[in-house]
Amino acid sequence: MAHIPVNHPARPLYRVLSGLIGLYILVFGVYGVFQTWGEGLFSRHSNWALGLRTNLAFSLVSVVFGAFLLIGASRRDNLGHYMNLTAGGVFLATSILMMAVLQTPANFLNFSMSTVLVSMLFGLILLATGLYDKIGPAEHAEAERRRRNHPIAEANP
Repeated sequence: MAHIPVNHPARPLYRVLSGLIGLYILVFGVYGVFQTWGEGLFSRHSNWALGLRTNLAFSLVSVVFGAFLLIGASRRDNLGHYMNLTAGGVFLATSILMMAVLQTPANFLNFSMSTVLVSMLFGLILLATGLYDKIGPAEHAEAERRRRNHPIAEANP
């Protein structure tokens, strides 16, 4: 059985963190769309929005992902938990992939190293918020609390 905390007391803080990341990504995407509108979808010009290099495709994807994260942060059920875990994995995988093609023509999202670092940071934070954002029945949370506070007593009844 996985030891993912259920009904963690800091859950509201984690939801706020994922909501702030979603808000930043949404604002970045909207600002980037306005900044790059009229250029090619995958242009490689030096367009910067909120400290990150972007193009129209990356800005549009950011608008969708930012809205996705805000919806996940506003959910009070386990759907937000799964959305944060998924988004964290996607951010980490995308940042590693884009770092691998950073100085090649395959850099179709116009990433820079700062964009890679921010994506990795967001991915790690979203994974952490996803791990501590799980909701369960009160008896599951109480059983976990007992196991955490008295692991030897529960192992030898």
